[in-house]
Amino acid sequence: MKRPALVLLACLLFASISFAQQNDANAPASKADVERFLDAMHSRDMTKSMMNAMTVQMHKMVHEQVLKQPNLPPDSEERLNKLTDSVYKEMPVDELIDVMIPVYQKHFTKGDMDALVAFYSSPTGEKMVKEMPAIMSESMQAASGILQEMMAKMTQRVNDEIAQMQKADDGKSSKPSPSTPN
Repeated sequence: MKRPALVLLACLLFASISFAQQNDANAPASKADVERFLDAMHSRDMTKSMMNAMTVQMHKMVHEQVLKQPNLPPDSEERLNKLTDSVYKEMPVDELIDVMIPVYQKHFTKGDMDALVAFYSSPTGEKMVKEMPAIMSESMQAASGILQEMMAKMTQRVNDEIAQMQKADDGKSSKPSPSTPN
């Protein structure tokens, strides 16, 4: 009689361990889980690389803006580029990452984080992390013409709509207001 009770106890013990492991994966991601993931992604380095790529794009935009402004001093582009550089250098990367942790915790479980860490620690995941800044920079360059065209069209449509509203409003305001009986 002792043997069946012992077997039952052993089965319950193994079942509870298995159940606990399954629930552990479904538990909300902890701060440490997310930090492990962000470390596996080299988030700080990636963020700094993306900031550098954005700086290059900003320098191009500054150059285009300076060309459109004829009354600027000769060193204006250099001064504006230094300003841009200082803004990006002062970017609080650690603070940005810290505020992202609760967002990841909201959307991912511990099991999700473990799987993501496993992927980004693999050769393919490491390649993805390594290539991501170049991919983002090249994607921004590739899409810039399309986005500029879209923004120009949207600006034109907004301006047309404003003009129509003003025209409609002018028609209403030029009509005499109905007189009220005395």
